[in-house]
Amino acid sequence: MDRQRLMEGGGESGKGAGPPSGYKKAVFGVSGMTCASCVSIIESCVGAREGVYAISVGLIQERAEVKFDPTKVNEEQIAEEIESVGFTAKHIPQAEHNTVRLNISGMTCSSCVNIIESSVSQAQGVVSVVVNLATETAQVVYDPDVSGSRDIIACIEDVGFGATLADGKGDQTQKIDHKAELAKMRRTLFISIAFAFPVFLLGMVLHKVPAASFLFYKDLVPGLNIANFLMFIFTTPVQFGIGWKFYKNGYKALKNRSANMDVLIALGTTCAYTYSIFVILIAMSSGEHTMANMQQVPGQPVPKAHPVHTFFDTSAMLISFILLGKYMETIAKGKTSKAIRKLMSLQSTTAVLLSLDENDTSELHVVDEKEIDIDLVQRGDVLKVLPGSKFPTDGTVVHGRSTVDESILTGESMAVPKTVGDKVIGGTINQTGMLYMKATRIGSETGLAQIIRLVEQAQTEKAPIQGLADRVSSFFVPLVVALGVVTFFVWMGLATSGVVDTYMDDIMGGHNSPFQFALTFTIAVIVIACPCALGLATPTAVMVGTGIGAQNGILIKGGSQLEMAHKISAVLFDKTGTLTTGKPTVTEWDIFGEFSEHIHQASIAVTPTASPATLSPKYAYRGEDIGAGLGMAMDLGQMKAGMGVRPPPAKAPGANASMSPDMFFHLVASAENASEHPLASAVVKYAIDVHGVKRESLSATSEFMAVVGSGVKAVVDGHVVWIGNSRWLAENNITLAQALHNNDEDVELVQTRVAELENEGKTIVFVSVDGHLQGFLAISDSIKPEAKATVRALRNMGIASYMVTGDNKRTAKAVASQVGITDVFAEVLPSLKSKKVQELRGKGHIVAMIGDGINDSPALAEADVGVAIGAGTDIAIEAANIVLVRSDLRDVVTAIDLSQKTFKRIRLNYLWAMLYNLLGIPLAAGVLVPAGVQIPPMLAGLAMAFSSLSVLASSLHLKTYKKPIIGLPGERNTGNVPFSPSNKSAWRHRRGSMLTPDLKSIPLLEMKAEKMSNLKEALLNKRRDDDDDDDV
Repeated sequence: MDRQRLMEGGGESGKGAGPPSGYKKAVFGVSGMTCASCVSIIESCVGAREGVYAISVGLIQERAEVKFDPTKVNEEQIAEEIESVGFTAKHIPQAEHNTVRLNISGMTCSSCVNIIESSVSQAQGVVSVVVNLATETAQVVYDPDVSGSRDIIACIEDVGFGATLADGKGDQTQKIDHKAELAKMRRTLFISIAFAFPVFLLGMVLHKVPAASFLFYKDLVPGLNIANFLMFIFTTPVQFGIGWKFYKNGYKALKNRSANMDVLIALGTTCAYTYSIFVILIAMSSGEHTMANMQQVPGQPVPKAHPVHTFFDTSAMLISFILLGKYMETIAKGKTSKAIRKLMSLQSTTAVLLSLDENDTSELHVVDEKEIDIDLVQRGDVLKVLPGSKFPTDGTVVHGRSTVDESILTGESMAVPKTVGDKVIGGTINQTGMLYMKATRIGSETGLAQIIRLVEQAQTEKAPIQGLADRVSSFFVPLVVALGVVTFFVWMGLATSGVVDTYMDDIMGGHNSPFQFALTFTIAVIVIACPCALGLATPTAVMVGTGIGAQNGILIKGGSQLEMAHKISAVLFDKTGTLTTGKPTVTEWDIFGEFSEHIHQASIAVTPTASPATLSPKYAYRGEDIGAGLGMAMDLGQMKAGMGVRPPPAKAPGANASMSPDMFFHLVASAENASEHPLASAVVKYAIDVHGVKRESLSATSEFMAVVGSGVKAVVDGHVVWIGNSRWLAENNITLAQALHNNDEDVELVQTRVAELENEGKTIVFVSVDGHLQGFLAISDSIKPEAKATVRALRNMGIASYMVTGDNKRTAKAVASQVGITDVFAEVLPSLKSKKVQELRGKGHIVAMIGDGINDSPALAEADVGVAIGAGTDIAIEAANIVLVRSDLRDVVTAIDLSQKTFKRIRLNYLWAMLYNLLGIPLAAGVLVPAGVQIPPMLAGLAMAFSSLSVLASSLHLKTYKKPIIGLPGERNTGNVPFSPSNKSAWRHRRGSMLTPDLKSIPLLEMKAEKMSNLKEALLNKRRDDDDDDDV
């Protein structure tokens, strides 16, 4: 066995000629090695195992890298092999593939995309490659053990295109802006026009000018007049100088057994140029003077008949028109990426760093300040932000008060007030006051950098619908060339037979050469065909659509997600943090036993709900949620005495008389303090703010256990504390009947009250200490103000809304009814939320899941479209396909509406691109020549150059998109609620054919009407009371 000792004291061994292409690599951490002999032992043992191709062991690094055949051996078996010789081994998962992003130059159409993708994908070590024509970028995933960036770039250059690494902010900004490319194209275009314009004058204009007639009948040598000589001189630099790139790229494409637009351009212009040279050589070889064949009348234009009719003007003008079209196309491409350029422009280049007096900890005392490069900012630095300046990084305000314009990131036009403790986002603009901020996220970690990265990835990824263009482009060019050949032979046959002599005279101007006549149509067919429009139909629309989404605070992660979003038929909402604010508060609580005579309110105001004669005194009064969290205590004894409440019934033997509210909330807060659940945070906050529990006095917990979707269990001060829903506690033999000593009346009263609270949408959390149920807490999470309006807008679009939650059915239905959702999945464990997505998909729905928490991640990944709330967890945002930066549910409607508008535009682009080729090619072939309609080659080239511009203009029309304005209760709703057949009845026509929503659908007017009705009824009641008083 060959072995090569490594410099750091490691080694490498392998078998044969090396691993095959299907091998796998694994890295192991190895402990227990002391010397080179240990390395040799491991390499010998593992290297001898069947299926292992190579092993490299690093003594200092304590690592082993093994290349093996996964069909014969696996990571676990290799680790066991290492351990069998006395060492400890642990498999370390590694990222098996690297990703490189490249800037591509020289692409002209979707055929170029196919050439690059097919060539690179066949390269060794390449896992996947995606090329985007609109952004002129490629993203390649490869195995770093087999290939690398240089190999990939070389592969792209071999097929005729340029490739560079897309690294660095400046480089990427310049690439997106196309400034350098535009400057180069502008120079080339001007040079081409400078040469082509004289050719155009000589070929199309001057032959009709009497003063210039000598150019056409005076020969320099027999058979070569001045005009043709000048056209040859001016055309040759255009054909082989400026047009050389068409030959070069076309040759490389053909060498790789494919064809693109460069092949068509090179073929069409070469036919025109070569034929012109050929006819001149024939005329020169005949030795006949042009003047002898002309019957020139002094003072008259040159006769139409001309012995040598060339196509130099066609060749030169075709190339110039194509360059003009590409130049304008590049300008339009730059406009499609305007959104991401605007985001990049928000990135600050400098920051003002403050040096603080470290000895003065009572307040911020600035010792010095200096301007530094943004790349030098470190986490924890205190920075100064002046009014009108951009925040250099993400951070927290530590001094000052101001308002901030966050519209560029969130789409929200209203300025946001900021004060000490508030978070700020890098790139947003400080408006009114000077602020000091502490940097918390820097460089690529900032929210702006992540948004830019998401948008770039979205614009690189292909939408599935683009597969249509890829399939068509694969055979488009060969088909066009075949059609050109057929066109030539058809017209050649017709012209030779004399059937089309009349048309030939009109088109050729008296030059009755069948070959020239047929060649005219052939060149027109080859040149007018354009695969560019097909290739740009999807990526340009996706670029504009994702850019508009980013400007409105909606981050769509790719074209496939954008395409899927327009098909959504069902939306599944998570409850907590999605439909609700995610900021729960404790509103009521009760302790059984000595303190069971009253439901304790998280408030100070008490209003009677029933007579003490009708309810047990335990539950005779109910408080309003006023003053919650103020830390004010109620003297319940005085309150009951003032209201005449009867004393509580005698306690049953064994009742938990020792449990007090202070002890209750101390135990509860201590247990919940170890949990990260929002409900736990609410309980701890309430215990501290209202009941005076000191955070520093909270007891440490042991044996803490959190059961997702159920509750927590912990040992606090020797007591086993259970906090969770009734179902979970019942599963552990902790019941309400047991706590109330099977007193049916008390059990019924508690159950009734719990049911009332759940019907109000509150979550009930029961508390057990040492196996005995001690009480419960009612926790309320307010509904987001836009939730109901969002559900209504989705219903108007014909999209069904569902809600999923781990809460009990009663609470879940209460919350759902408040937002207008009728279909509810309740008591669903987080791990089973994804199954509810599968159920809806099984019914034929395209499902969007809306969530914000870690426990929503599986469902977000399972859904056809996962939508994460921007304020949610990083894991949820990573799993989602769409991220709502503003955490506004109305943006769900905007995302769906934007995707629908974008894909309507893509379909329109494809329709135009298809119609252009389906109509243009037959017209160029001369099918309407009998009707007097014919497209000359120069006009065909101009049409081809501008065909892609029409698609780009169509995509840019998306920039006029206006998102639906969905009014909240109390707001005037004058916006664009998406119109669909399902909400047709809610709309009506007004004068001017304008569609406006029915007045009854405006929440503000509904509320005003209700208030007016109530006021009217109150006035009538008062009048009746006054009449009764008069009667008395």
